[in-house]
Amino acid sequence: MSAEFPVARPRRLRRTPAMRRMVAGTRLHAADLILPMFVKEGLSEPSPVSSMPGVYQHTRDSLRKAAHEAASAGVGGVMLFGIPQAKDARGSAADDPDGILQQALRDVVAEVGDALVVGADTCLDEFTDHGHCGILTEAGEVDNDATLERYASMAVAQAAAGSQLIAPSGMMDGQVGVIRSALDVAGYGNVPILAYSAKYASAFFGPFREAAECAPQFGDRSSHQQDPAGPLEEALREVRLDLAEGADLVMVKPAMSYLDIIRQFRDNVDVPVAAYQVSGEYAMVEAAAANGWVDRDRMIMESLVSIKRAGADLILTYWATEVARRL
Repeated sequence: MSAEFPVARPRRLRRTPAMRRMVAGTRLHAADLILPMFVKEGLSEPSPVSSMPGVYQHTRDSLRKAAHEAASAGVGGVMLFGIPQAKDARGSAADDPDGILQQALRDVVAEVGDALVVGADTCLDEFTDHGHCGILTEAGEVDNDATLERYASMAVAQAAAGSQLIAPSGMMDGQVGVIRSALDVAGYGNVPILAYSAKYASAFFGPFREAAECAPQFGDRSSHQQDPAGPLEEALREVRLDLAEGADLVMVKPAMSYLDIIRQFRDNVDVPVAAYQVSGEYAMVEAAAANGWVDRDRMIMESLVSIKRAGADLILTYWATEVARRL
């Protein structure tokens, strides 16, 4: 290439690994990562999730070990999902002080202390026998306000068990405000809320439903989760409502197909933005890698960097511990 005047050559800054590392515009840190973990009541040993190679339904003992490993790797936090032996229509185990999720919270907090943030999913689908996210009406629809009462009780139970982050994921109208009020009244005003502000009715959740044993026994969740084809303004309205009700952090779920929503959140809110790299995203990479179709390690890192570049401050990912060890 020749020219009358000097020509800019962007490749100069891409020639060596050291140069690329020095000028990288997107940097991923171990503390940005949150590890979702499943604990199941009554297990004698960890149970592998067939659709998510490398992910397990944990026993209380193996959960403690996994949490310790995450903390040692520098992971920023863990998010616990509990699976009880007995389920009923109102998800009674969800707010039982001796329920599996509350026991697991106490276990993990005792194990890791302040080495990472211990949070819990605040939703009923893992606890109900019908698999839906809340209390049902006689017509089989989710009753928004009756469900809010259960979420409030569940959040207080989690905080009492030591949860340092409450994460309502059910997409009920008013859930953040009701939970914030309940926590404040119960003396847990310092416990922050991570609001699932934009959670879409996504096909990418399939493997999670095996892991958490929460597939709906009928119907689906389209009446309360957002439509993937819905307008951007709907997502922005949801996040503004959550912030007005007292959310401390906000989340987009899934991540990969909603990078544009993550960017919009980052540009429009002044609190930390999280994104959940969900089970289907994880399973696709693992399946393709198992068949030799992709470079697994590079694809994992590229996917996480893309989420970070879109604007996510925090990323929930099942690869959290593995990736933290590389960083």
